[in-house]
Amino acid sequence: MNNRLKKFLSYYKPYLRLFSAVLTCTLIVSVISLSYPLLTRYITKDVLEGNISHALNQIYIIGALMLLLVLIQNACNFFSDYQGHKLGAMMESDMRSELFDHLQKLSFRFYDKQKTGQLMSRITNDLLLLSELYHHGPEDYLRYLVKFIGAFVILMMINVKLTLAVFMFLPPMAFFALILNKRINLAIKRNKARIADINSQVEDSLSGIRVVKSFANEDIEREKFAYENNRFLESRKSTYRNEAYLYNGMETFIQLITITVIVFGGVNIVNASLDLADLITFLLYIGYLIEPLQKLTHMTMQYQEGITGFERFMEILEIEPDIQDSRDAIDLKDVKGNIEFKNVGFKYLDTHDYVLENISLDVKAGDYIALVGPSGAGKTTLCSLIPRFYDVREGEILLDGINIKNISLDTLRRNIGVVQQDVYLFAGTVLDNIRYGKPNASKEEIIEAAIKANAHNFIMGLPDGYETDIGQRGVTLSGGQKQRLSIARVFLKNPPILIFDEATSALDNESERVVQKALDDLAKNRTTFVIAHRLSTVRNAKRVVVLTDHGIDEEGTHEELLAYEGTYAHLYQMQFKIS
Repeated sequence: MNNRLKKFLSYYKPYLRLFSAVLTCTLIVSVISLSYPLLTRYITKDVLEGNISHALNQIYIIGALMLLLVLIQNACNFFSDYQGHKLGAMMESDMRSELFDHLQKLSFRFYDKQKTGQLMSRITNDLLLLSELYHHGPEDYLRYLVKFIGAFVILMMINVKLTLAVFMFLPPMAFFALILNKRINLAIKRNKARIADINSQVEDSLSGIRVVKSFANEDIEREKFAYENNRFLESRKSTYRNEAYLYNGMETFIQLITITVIVFGGVNIVNASLDLADLITFLLYIGYLIEPLQKLTHMTMQYQEGITGFERFMEILEIEPDIQDSRDAIDLKDVKGNIEFKNVGFKYLDTHDYVLENISLDVKAGDYIALVGPSGAGKTTLCSLIPRFYDVREGEILLDGINIKNISLDTLRRNIGVVQQDVYLFAGTVLDNIRYGKPNASKEEIIEAAIKANAHNFIMGLPDGYETDIGQRGVTLSGGQKQRLSIARVFLKNPPILIFDEATSALDNESERVVQKALDDLAKNRTTFVIAHRLSTVRNAKRVVVLTDHGIDEEGTHEELLAYEGTYAHLYQMQFKIS
């Protein structure tokens, strides 16, 4: 048994008792279904040939028995239908939770190559179809297997030659179905990939709707969507074409089987080797024999869609997080904030060039370090290595003398606060977004953090104060307001290490002044890294580190670097001339 099959079956384990009950009810329903033609045969062949008054009593008894069987069958049907669907939904929920948990563990490197819409498709559409397979798969296969075998045994008991004549059609039917199933499977895989592309296109377009409208590029977005939509349509056409071949081909075989039974059954009646009651019974059981074949198309679609969904589910689940705790990772307590880069080298992929090489930098607890330099020099990358959003390829980074790879990720990241230029706020209230920095914080603590971030006054001016719903990504707020909420979030977190990634570069002068004061207040007595585009904001830094394509080019205070008349002085003069 391969690993994927073991994994597929493992989701039944927590619900084995319920699963067994569902299959038992399915088995009962199938056996009862097989009994009806036999009871009919008994009435038409045995009862009616006896004494009339005695026959009437037997008919009533058999009718009562059939009524009882119907009640039992309906009760079992209801149980297997409701509880079976519930079973599939619970398994789907477990898988969705497992996939979401796994996605939380994957690093930035994974998300750099993924589209959100495609991941959403895997966690929603794929698992929804998979739950149907988990429920209906075993239930349907058991039901149809019992009916098929039961019908075959009973038909052989009635007339061996006629039964074997019917079974001559099965090998070509199986071969035909196998060929079409392969085509359908490929088509379904294309469908899933292309609906994921549509989801990705829609998510991208709607997320950037303000940019779309500002450039009046609605027609471009329609063209992009139409392209993906048409690709999906063509894929669906291919699926339906192969389904039509399969369905109509199976129907043709079924009709040939029925004709065979009628013709050869009639011949046997004429030859007195079969009576009318047996032929009627034979025709009734042919329906049970054919039913699994009639359902084959639906079962095949269900199986292929479910298995394809499971394969796509496992593709993500089998991706090992490239950044995770080492076996002997420790929880660091009383973090001071001393950070040392020792001959650090980093590149995003093995096939890429190094973004950073031989970076050595010693930062003492409480230092305020400004990182400046041309775009693409690796400033953001350098800071992303500290909380292990990416791992170094060479060298090491020490926090209070300990290699960060030996510190648990939870401890490491809880001691680092990041304020970025592109602020992400979640849909919900102001209170919820600030509390994200400390999930168990009281409202008093949240208000205190907002006051420190110079956000309290504007929050109180909102329609519902801290309970104001700010919309998706804080769409109802200005850039400066969103930035101050993100700062309040970090104030509440209260980490000893801070990273400001061009946190004011997108703001107007007034907003920048207010936000910069909040950032300066936040940075007091904390180890702080500031990635700065506007060099006027780093004048008070204890040390300015100039990064270029060649690594650390210069270090010193603002005044020292201006006097040195090197890269920093050139950047400063260019920016001053432009402004």
